[in-house]
Amino acid sequence: MKTPSKSPAKAKLNAGPKVARVFPTLGLELLLIQSSGGPVCGVDEAGRGPWAGPVSAGAVILNPDDLPEGIDDSKALTHARREALEIEIKARAVAWGVGFASVEEIAELNILHATGLAMCRAVEAMSVQPVAALVDGNYRFRLPCDVQTVVGGDGLSLSIAAASILAKTARDRLMVELDAEYPGYGFAGHKGYNAPVHQSALRTLGPCPAHRRGWAPIRALLET
Repeated sequence: MKTPSKSPAKAKLNAGPKVARVFPTLGLELLLIQSSGGPVCGVDEAGRGPWAGPVSAGAVILNPDDLPEGIDDSKALTHARREALEIEIKARAVAWGVGFASVEEIAELNILHATGLAMCRAVEAMSVQPVAALVDGNYRFRLPCDVQTVVGGDGLSLSIAAASILAKTARDRLMVELDAEYPGYGFAGHKGYNAPVHQSALRTLGPCPAHRRGWAPIRALLET
């Protein structure tokens, strides 16, 4: 007796509907511009979690009439696409800024407040100062303008997504420079994050001045 084949209709039903991905827009910016009466920037950070290197932040006021095509959350883009978009964003935005907080400042302030410091520096570096900022996440950092937090903002707001690209590309370049200054750790590849090659280098070489010595894995190495 032949085994009945699976019903195509049932298989399709079990698969469930495919959910379309939502891409960032300028909707939140336009609403905030109306309520604040002035320029609105997006702000995002890169490098809160690594074991080494500074934390960086980007701030961008986009021109609604001259938007680079393909702006998205930096994590959803390839390295090459981020670098291409960085050039376009800087050329076509109303204003942009990038700021860093050093390893020493992270140790002194803690990573949360160091991130806020990098964001302040990014906003202050812009040639046009915003009246309000859309900031990725749920923490209301103290910036030189009003702040509206947006959870998952780099996937919802084009300005925050643009800021995430500038923060990421700037930090990646700095980690390549640190790789040349402190060879052997592989900073150019993993950018200071946890990776097998990074763990192996730490066991062999110990931490260097670029490492965040207050981080538990680094502190554990120093105590052994």
